[in-house]
Amino acid sequence: MAGNSQRRGAVRRAGSKKGAVVGSGGRGRKALEGRGPTPKAEDRVYHVAHKRAQAAAGRGGAAGRQAGQSRRRGGAGSTEVVAGRNSVVEALRAGIPATALYVAARTESDDRTREAIKTAADRGVPLLEASRTDLDRLTDGAVHQGLALQVPPYQYADVDDLLEAAAGSERPALVVALDGITDPRNLGAVLRSTAAFGGHGVLLPERRSAGVTASAWKTSAGAAARVPVARVGNLVRALEQLKAAGLFVVGLDAEGDVVLPELELATGPVVLVVGSEGKGLGRLVRETCDQVVSIPMGAETESLNAGVAAGVALYEVARRRG
Repeated sequence: MAGNSQRRGAVRRAGSKKGAVVGSGGRGRKALEGRGPTPKAEDRVYHVAHKRAQAAAGRGGAAGRQAGQSRRRGGAGSTEVVAGRNSVVEALRAGIPATALYVAARTESDDRTREAIKTAADRGVPLLEASRTDLDRLTDGAVHQGLALQVPPYQYADVDDLLEAAAGSERPALVVALDGITDPRNLGAVLRSTAAFGGHGVLLPERRSAGVTASAWKTSAGAAARVPVARVGNLVRALEQLKAAGLFVVGLDAEGDVVLPELELATGPVVLVVGSEGKGLGRLVRETCDQVVSIPMGAETESLNAGVAAGVALYEVARRRG
């Protein structure tokens, strides 16, 4: 029996899909070229797999880091991302050892953007263009304004560093200690106020306390690059060390013995201790204070936000010092 090709009409016509076609002459060659292998998920900094790998590496190398730990101690094992134009510029000005600067495509250029790009280029920091979606992922949804700086974990100081900073200035020592402040935005606000009113540093406990994370960096508007932050294992012991160095420890509490405008100790070297909005100062911390002061308020308000309370107290100290 004859095949279908013998049937009438079963003829391949010129120009059909199976017929000969005219070549592109190489015009489509670039479209066919590959763009290289897709990076692994662990190598993409905004991918959740990268964060998991960093966290695992941090846990695995904890013993080695503790063995070779220097006087200035680092934070967690993963990188941090500083977001926002002011924060990025301040971090670059302070010489933070950044590992990459991400710039969103078609970002509107202004003085801060140009300075960030120029400073990063001068320092050899890699400049990477990213979509706004990628930046949203990289910064966990923070307001990045088209700029994000990837930095290593924050390097914490210790109590001696704060004392050295005070000794190197022409002003009496002014340190802020935080007791139970777990919101990084409150920490960022305290850092900003400390820088604005001439403070020499901030003291944090290692447990039950916010650390200098990307959120704190953002809220501080770059002040985290200028104000040293010490992290200690025992806050009461650190306060005793500061007292031995000649500083007065002043706690802020709604039931203080004196009101803030009558604080005579403000003109001398002081540590202002700020407790959490809900629990206030811990019992042992309160017992360590030389004096406990309250902020007078005219309205029926239970308490002030920790960041606001620290700002008010720092302003009063700066005002009394003239």
